Amino acid sequence: MATHSELLDQPVVAAYERHLRSERGRSPHTVRGYLADLHDLADRLGETGVDSWDDVTLADLRSWLAALDAAGASRATLARRSAAARGFFAWAQRTGAIPANPAQRLVAPKRVKTLPDVLRQDQATALLDLAAVAADDADPVHTRDRAMLELLYASGIRVAELVGLDVDDVDRTDLLMRVIGKGDKERTVPFGRPAAEALEIWLQSGRPQLVRPASGAALFLGARGRRIDPRAVRSVVHRLLHETPGAPDLGPHGLRHSAATHLIEGGADIRLVQELLGHASLATTQVYTHVSVERLRRSFSQAHPRA
Repeated sequence: MATHSELLDQPVVAAYERHLRSERGRSPHTVRGYLADLHDLADRLGETGVDSWDDVTLADLRSWLAALDAAGASRATLARRSAAARGFFAWAQRTGAIPANPAQRLVAPKRVKTLPDVLRQDQATALLDLAAVAADDADPVHTRDRAMLELLYASGIRVAELVGLDVDDVDRTDLLMRVIGKGDKERTVPFGRPAAEALEIWLQSGRPQLVRPASGAALFLGARGRRIDPRAVRSVVHRLLHETPGAPDLGPHGLRHSAATHLIEGGADIRLVQELLGHASLATTQVYTHVSVERLRRSFSQAHPRA
């Protein structure tokens, strides 16, 4: 009987990892996710006596997903696992590593679409006002936190894109940022004057207090002077949202969702929002239209006497 490690030690797995990192340009986080799904599949195959990736059948893959479903895995998890299997086996067949693709007819369960939680516009304003009040003490960390939140909400960029910014990526005259998104795709993103004001204070009085020889060109720095870590940004967002009356507990991605929804509510063209967010597909952006319509429906139901 094959074991988990024997399947994972086969050359095809290492080759696939190299393919994801170098040829597809996937982020370390995404690569870890794909490999974790393969680890889970290898566990199942090892238990059922499959000796090689060559011998995997469609029935094996369906049995794996069925076991996950029985164990209570969410539809999103099942969809991700099946997508990981399809990607791996399609690549393995294409490169000649296996003779046939057993996942070609593997169908993922339909995902139940859920709308993302977002802040109301008054809650977003209250959050940013709270960050501004905290920054009044001129503490460089508080000054930084205000600038980060203003920029996240103003631009809708991802937290990874925020922490990857260098000082020279920001055009403080024309209020534009050069952002490197998923797949190393570059785009230009505008931001507003409140964010520009917070950023100017950070660059003039906050950043110089934290900068160290190891800081390099990083725009946002941690308390020890290195480029700030995404976990630190998430911690800041969670803390300030916790202090904002009535606000849901969202992470930085929640600010991205909120920015996009408020743009749609304000009449922005959906294709411009797609470009701003760096979405490859318009369908990804359209969820914010649904969020806006759902919020309108709820407001109507609560306010209209004949609703």
